[in-house]
Amino acid sequence: MRRFAAEARPLRSLRLSALLLAVLALAACATSPLGRRQLKLMSGNEVSNMGASAFQEIKKETPQTSDASQQRYVRCVADAITAAVSTPGAPSQWEVVVFKDDDANAFALPGGKIGVHTGILKVAKNQDQLATVIGHEVAHVLAEHANERVSQQMVAGTLMQVAGQTMDPTLVAALGMGAQVGVLLPFSRTQESEADLLGLDLMASAGFDPRESTKFWQNMESAGGGGTPEFLSTHPSGKTRTSDLQGRIAQAMPLYEKAVAAGRRPKCG
Repeated sequence: MRRFAAEARPLRSLRLSALLLAVLALAACATSPLGRRQLKLMSGNEVSNMGASAFQEIKKETPQTSDASQQRYVRCVADAITAAVSTPGAPSQWEVVVFKDDDANAFALPGGKIGVHTGILKVAKNQDQLATVIGHEVAHVLAEHANERVSQQMVAGTLMQVAGQTMDPTLVAALGMGAQVGVLLPFSRTQESEADLLGLDLMASAGFDPRESTKFWQNMESAGGGGTPEFLSTHPSGKTRTSDLQGRIAQAMPLYEKAVAAGRRPKCG
């Protein structure tokens, strides 16, 4: 009887913790700009401070380009993108830094921080393609994906702690894979797809040609030379991404045409 009671306690603890997590998740649910339910456990200020701190560390560790023409070009595109932002609560000022790094990468952090590696300039063949990736990264910030990711990791970490209390290695391993494949990675793919679509609308509203978006991601796919299977990747496959963007371009074109008619057609180089 004592042994049965001892074995039952971890199970009750697991059930109770799962129930508490479910209640917490429901209480913290929000809606993304595309109407998707989100889990956000942190305040906007907390996430912005985290983004600002991370950006300071990156600037300390990564050299910035000394090429003034690269700086002007990237900032011209980024300024046009951020000027088109109309999301309530979005940063009013954005810091743009061009890092001297051959990796084809760019990122945006909460708090209005944008980083662009010089390596991406070899993949983005014109200003519209560069606007594709910067619009995508800014969209991550506007949709508060960082808050969502941190919140998901908090929940997954709690589940792992609860599983560890059962002292059952099989259950711990199963929950670990379940959290990774069932929670973290799929949401990340969802976020990437969402940023693609939101970024497309944003670049079009800024006066950049949305039809160039598929060409940019095709360039990125070629530069990557293959990759991880989609079901275990944090990004959609190139085929999925291109198909989704093509389906959205018809909706983005009126935004682009309206911007051009209003004289918003950036000339960044």
